[in-house]
Amino acid sequence: MKVTYIANEYPPNVYGGAGVHLKYLSKEISKLMDVEVKCFGGGERMEGNIKVTGYEMWDRLTGGYDPRFKSALGAVSINLAMARDGIDSEIVHTHTWYAAYAGYLAKLLYGTKFVLTCHSLEPLRPWKKDQLGSAYNLSTWLEKVGVESADKVVAVSSFMKEDILKYFNIKEENLAVVHNGIDLDIWKRKPLSDSLKKEYGIEDDYILFVGRPTPQKGMEYLVEAADDIDAQIVMGAAGADTKEYEERMKSRVAKKKNILWIHKLLKEDEYVQLYSSAKVFVCPSVYEPFGIINLEAMACKTPVVASAVGGIKDVVIPEKTGLLVQPAEPKQISSAVNRLLKDKGLSERMGENGRARVEEKFSWTKIAQQTKELYESLI
Repeated sequence: MKVTYIANEYPPNVYGGAGVHLKYLSKEISKLMDVEVKCFGGGERMEGNIKVTGYEMWDRLTGGYDPRFKSALGAVSINLAMARDGIDSEIVHTHTWYAAYAGYLAKLLYGTKFVLTCHSLEPLRPWKKDQLGSAYNLSTWLEKVGVESADKVVAVSSFMKEDILKYFNIKEENLAVVHNGIDLDIWKRKPLSDSLKKEYGIEDDYILFVGRPTPQKGMEYLVEAADDIDAQIVMGAAGADTKEYEERMKSRVAKKKNILWIHKLLKEDEYVQLYSSAKVFVCPSVYEPFGIINLEAMACKTPVVASAVGGIKDVVIPEKTGLLVQPAEPKQISSAVNRLLKDKGLSERMGENGRARVEEKFSWTKIAQQTKELYESLI
């Protein structure tokens, strides 16, 4: 059996959970079958036994009436180029709306079975209009075409499955839930090095936020809660969807004495260290189909304070691996964080429980096996 993965994000161009997901899934499933990857970005290379082909958008689409159209129109051009090159796999598996059209075309042109994984849903991200302008209508349409034509749609959480049934014309039997996973050999407790601590000015006791500066991630609510939190707040936040939101956050953060903003993407090992030494990890998202960042924190034995939304409720067990709060409620965030800061015994128990849950439920070996079985059911 052979599978072709099609996606926007793939290493080294990873800025969100979808890219992390495909990085590890493709590596693990290549132990079970032949794998190729088609992704955005130029170049062609071999990564072990995986052939990776990158695609650039057509130059004709780099300007135009509204520069915000570039992302969606560019995605269409790349999808067309991917389909043009031919696909000889039994399965084409796309990730996010950026690649959905290529999967649809592959099914029409080459008769492949088409699997689509939703990592988020456009109808639930209205703030994307600021990023895409009226091309948001195009991204929403591309997603709809993919979801409603796929032979199997994968939801990354049970809550996303419910949303897919609500917003799309799809039969429940065409839906499957396969969670995100995590590499347990990489994501494990590793104390913060003195050099990293000194480089950024990180204090002994700090809480951590990791995510893009975007309304979806709820960064503003943690910033608002900062005055009531008795510790330094370290924010590893880069890769903004819109400069306007990022600039607004910079202005607010500048007024807070206890926030340290690391405004760049770090190496994976550096994130492991940051997670491991944080007293609490905070995920204040207002929309989160899964939230792989919570798995990363739990794998490093760090207790989690997270919004009770979407797939987070599949991951974080209240009072066992962390605390859940209502979204967009700064007072609840600060109260939960301070509770864990004051009760070290509770924090340590939650950290141990978090690691145990990740080992039991979310290894990539288990996720890859579930995915293989899904493919076999189609062919």
